Amino acid sequence: MSSAFNGPTDTMDLPQKFTFNPKEGIDNPALVISEDAEPDPGPAPRLCVLKRAPNESFGFHLRLETGCRGHIVQNVEPWSVAEYRGLQDGDRLLAVNGEFVGEASHHRVTQKIQVCGTQLCLLVLSGSDYEQVVSEGRDLRHLTRAHLGEGCARPRLCHITRDPRSGLGLSITPIQGKKGPYSVKVARGGAAERSGVREGDWLLWINGTRTSELAYSALRNMMKKCGIHVTVLVIDTESERAFVRCRHPILPSMAVTHNLPHRPSTLHLEQGPGGYGFLLREEKMRSGRLSHVLRDIDAGSPAEAAGMRDGDTLLAVNAEPVEALEHEEIVLRVRRSGQRVALTTIRPKGADFYFKLGLSPLLFCDDILPEEEPEDCAPAPPAAPPDEPLVQAPAHLPCPRLCVLERGGSGFGFHLGGIPPDPGTFISQVAAGGPGEKVGLFEGDVVVEVNGMNVEEEYLEDVVALVKKGGESLKMLVVERWGYELLKKSGMPIRPGVITQSTQVRQKLTHAESHKHNQNGRSNNAEDIEN
Repeated sequence: MSSAFNGPTDTMDLPQKFTFNPKEGIDNPALVISEDAEPDPGPAPRLCVLKRAPNESFGFHLRLETGCRGHIVQNVEPWSVAEYRGLQDGDRLLAVNGEFVGEASHHRVTQKIQVCGTQLCLLVLSGSDYEQVVSEGRDLRHLTRAHLGEGCARPRLCHITRDPRSGLGLSITPIQGKKGPYSVKVARGGAAERSGVREGDWLLWINGTRTSELAYSALRNMMKKCGIHVTVLVIDTESERAFVRCRHPILPSMAVTHNLPHRPSTLHLEQGPGGYGFLLREEKMRSGRLSHVLRDIDAGSPAEAAGMRDGDTLLAVNAEPVEALEHEEIVLRVRRSGQRVALTTIRPKGADFYFKLGLSPLLFCDDILPEEEPEDCAPAPPAAPPDEPLVQAPAHLPCPRLCVLERGGSGFGFHLGGIPPDPGTFISQVAAGGPGEKVGLFEGDVVVEVNGMNVEEEYLEDVVALVKKGGESLKMLVVERWGYELLKKSGMPIRPGVITQSTQVRQKLTHAESHKHNQNGRSNNAEDIEN
């Protein structure tokens, strides 16, 4: 068979003879297998959506470790919300509720989580993926934005005040075939537009209720009965689609705000001869929630001079949120402040407003909770020269107590507490008649050692793990809070020694102080900050 060619032909255009040798592979250049031209995207973040009950924790801890970059997730509790939603030990946080936190201080990230409410969205990378991304010089902020898509806008939380003439200035249109969300139309120059609502926005949330849970008739009735004010969560159409694509919920905690009323305020108090001059009580509100309320403000006291008013709700102590803390822990924080303390408060009407929305009043107050780490109230004592001999403790300093406990039917009979973001652990509660009470543990005692290991610079979760690891018996070196602070200032070593004040003597003093406290008409569950 012959073939006709029109003109000269390059030999490379002719079919090439090839052979296949299993040992050598394919030797035909036309059959070379090329790699996929698509670039490897590399590690991808994952989204963990955590939703807890009002009195439940998320079930994880956040740590910042020396020599490690990023905000590290640790001690994810078994069967917790965090574990169920896929959060793992060693994960590094990229975003909290849609906001990039890679460059934020650890203190600031902790605050964001503390005030987020009952739902939390975390964008994370595993520890190994995080290190790979950083070693490759990739931009963590860009990686975070790429998860939602560039240009995706945050939702807006808008507080609308009804205009006497034109009303709220918005109308709501249902999306055909859907129960929610709803499309919004705004009157030009009306109350809604002035409050940040835009034409074509989707209405996701009204006065603390998701519109996806409301039929159109129910939503219209709610709008009619809202009175003078209404608070709505809206988002533009394109951004809503971006959130849906990546299955990211749209929450009020990630919103920018417009016209929200009832801002908290921070009071700066300097202790006088009679203390600060107010009483902190834990009270049950009509709604059923428990609040930390400021009461019995003395005339002419530092509290009155700073602008404190009876009935104000306490939100933060020295820029640290305290809404979720026990009463005793808050009192301890105030006492640790020394001669000066900063208290963030809100009026009762404002507290009710945010409670009905299901939000913390601190959520949108960046100026109230500053970015900087809080300064210690007292400077650390200078280290003693290495050749200086140890001296005996003065008589007025207490000696640490070594308490040996055996686990009972319900455990060791005490609870531990900590004050984030600082290390350190104290006894927050002692069960009556339990092993802890029997060996002389008292509420407020500082834990110095657990089973011979010093834990002064350890975090609460690590101390709890150490206690659990000890098994059925436990040795704890503890000292009273006031004594601990005096010992640290004196430079004395904190170690077991001769007890200068026996447990029986201390119990008598405690009972005497309690009797005096009750004679003064103070409630047992409310501690006087003055004392």
